[in-house]
Amino acid sequence: MLSRRPLLLGAAAAASLPRFAIGQSDQRPSINIAVQKISNSNTLEVLREQSNVGERIFFSSLWEGLIGRDWLNELKTVPMLATEWRRISDSVVELTLREGVRFHNGDVMTAEDVAFSFGRERMFGDTQPTAQGRTISVRGDIIPSPAQRELPAEVTGVARRSWPALERVEIVDARTVRFHNATPDVTLEGRLSRFGSEIISRRAYQEANGWFDWARKPVLTGPYKVVEFRPDHSLTLVSHDEYWGGRPPLRQIRFLEVPEVSARVNALRTGEVQFACDIPPDQIAGIERERAYEVQGGTILNHRLTCFDKNHAALRDPRVRRAFTHAIDRKAIVDSLWGGRTVIPRGLQFEYYGEMYVQDWEVPKFDQAEARRLLREANYKGDPIPYRLLNNYYTNQTPTAQILVEMWRQVGLNVSIDMKENWSQILERGDSRAVRDWSNSAPFNDPVSSLVAQHGPNGQQQQVGEYSNDELNRLSVELETGTDRARRKQAFRRMLEIAEREDPAYTVLHQNATFTAKRRDIKWRAAPAFAMDFRQGNWG
Repeated sequence: MLSRRPLLLGAAAAASLPRFAIGQSDQRPSINIAVQKISNSNTLEVLREQSNVGERIFFSSLWEGLIGRDWLNELKTVPMLATEWRRISDSVVELTLREGVRFHNGDVMTAEDVAFSFGRERMFGDTQPTAQGRTISVRGDIIPSPAQRELPAEVTGVARRSWPALERVEIVDARTVRFHNATPDVTLEGRLSRFGSEIISRRAYQEANGWFDWARKPVLTGPYKVVEFRPDHSLTLVSHDEYWGGRPPLRQIRFLEVPEVSARVNALRTGEVQFACDIPPDQIAGIERERAYEVQGGTILNHRLTCFDKNHAALRDPRVRRAFTHAIDRKAIVDSLWGGRTVIPRGLQFEYYGEMYVQDWEVPKFDQAEARRLLREANYKGDPIPYRLLNNYYTNQTPTAQILVEMWRQVGLNVSIDMKENWSQILERGDSRAVRDWSNSAPFNDPVSSLVAQHGPNGQQQQVGEYSNDELNRLSVELETGTDRARRKQAFRRMLEIAEREDPAYTVLHQNATFTAKRRDIKWRAAPAFAMDFRQGNWG
């Protein structure tokens, strides 16, 4: 599985790959991009594919929301499919829709498309807008079947993770919509800009032969549209020439799935691709020794975590999980594997939270003596603890795991790596689920976008049955519905104490970073995110 076909297929096959177009009626270039993974769910539906790899392709190329992010300008909030918005009350926001937006099928976007995008048929199913901490249980990251016709449970789970109390979208007139929440929510504008709040074509969705067919070829508003999706192999996009933001600068973009780093770099050097993603820091110097290439990137709004299943027999006692957190020398990982190109954050939070950022918080101290004391106190007898792992889905994932296992061994934790092939196997319920890797982003500048959305009542950890804490869940509701900012910050700090110290759900390792190798002569800039932007203004 992990060493499948090489990318370099010989002259005949290489000739079939898109090259820069010369002497054709459409003079725009076509490019190839080597990535380690295209989609974990084998679909292109944003409500199903909530992943780092999905963000790279979906944002900026395919999916667009009413409020967007300026990827190349500090991720600032910008008008997208809405030109302006205003608050009506603590629970209602009104938006003015952009005129003349066309979907990939040529239809003009209407207020009806917006309302449908956030409706029961497409997002919420029979779930209720309660925001009262009721968890929607899902099996995990199950890969959908081609026979899938009904709305998958994972879709409604993600929908309520993103919009716990959205009640309805009111069509005021042809260009005006109002989002009505069942509770007060100071983050409605942020939710509108987050991954999972994009607009789809109502007609295309309803005319598709079931949910699965839609999810393989969604009809959207972005600058590029899907022409071919071959799961586990490639995704080909072509220009959406009627794009509201101007004719896209590229004729075609082809993403090629190439799991091995060396194969991605070799494909760049042979000219089969113009971009190679997910480059480990120790490869950067070697690539840039050749003047034809450069590597762009750096830290992004995403943290790498180690997560715990508190239901596993060896992890039920929180002192054992706390021992895990104190046994980690995070600085050694950052220095040895990342060459100092990333940092250790102050827990699961981001500075762009502004006044909600808890400045004096820290990750658990590296303290082997404390880890050993906690294990003795918990009467841990060396019972085996499995560590489910993917092979470098995250940059440096495997070497990081090997270092962690040795650090844990030094304090007396008996952890062994259990290598898996996909996320379905990682999240599968059972006695062998104990420790795993993850990463968490912050789609907008408030703690509900990360700590609540990922670890609260409808965060993935609770939806798949790894974790629950009654006080944390009550505080999650307070963050979701509260309007007093001082009280919200106090609640957030207490949530950090619970999730990272008292009853650990996870422990933060370091801020994530992503690096992309490219031909130096291509005028393109990497964003401080996984997303790759190929719209006008970021090419040539």
